[in-house]
Amino acid sequence: MIRTSSALRPARTAAGILLAAAVLTACGGSPAHQGAAAVVGDERIPIAEVQAKVSALRDATAAAAPGGTGTEQAGLVRRTVAELVLDRVIARALADRGLSVTQGEIAEARRNDAQLLGGDAALERQLLLRQGVAAEDVPVFYRQQIGIRKIAAAAGQDARTEQGDAAVRKALAEAGRALKVEVNPRYGRWDPQKIALVDAATDWLLQRAPAA
Repeated sequence: MIRTSSALRPARTAAGILLAAAVLTACGGSPAHQGAAAVVGDERIPIAEVQAKVSALRDATAAAAPGGTGTEQAGLVRRTVAELVLDRVIARALADRGLSVTQGEIAEARRNDAQLLGGDAALERQLLLRQGVAAEDVPVFYRQQIGIRKIAAAAGQDARTEQGDAAVRKALAEAGRALKVEVNPRYGRWDPQKIALVDAATDWLLQRAPAA
């Protein structure tokens, strides 16, 4: 199912195997592609952003759980790219339905979970160690959760049900196709139907290279 868990649920699924982030060095090709981990619609997701998030998550986890291996799990880099793409796909699906997630809704959801866990610090630790969410990305986590619930509700469904999950998947698949998501093959290929990264071998620097 699409991720709809609260901070109290098990950790998010990590997709694929670990692929090291590296700056593209090939010449030519589309300027939008060079140095990008993905291009979602008209927006570039720089490789540098992915590298920074992965590094911050590893450092935070090492500090919170010395000796742990949570952030060294297979798929960390690829999962980070997938999360960045998914965030934009969810935003598109919401916009297509005239929906949005407010800061007040995010704050309320965060506050409710924090009360259950004994405070915001405990919530951040739980999200870090069990969901792989760094402190600075907690608002993004809740924005996605609330967004998924709203997308399901727009179809008259509850995201926690099988029917709700199907409705959300359909909406996100449509949004992904509309955005024409392109991912650096180092990390895989975005499959709109699966709403996930899958293996890819296409050289995207050649896809839009000008004719000789």
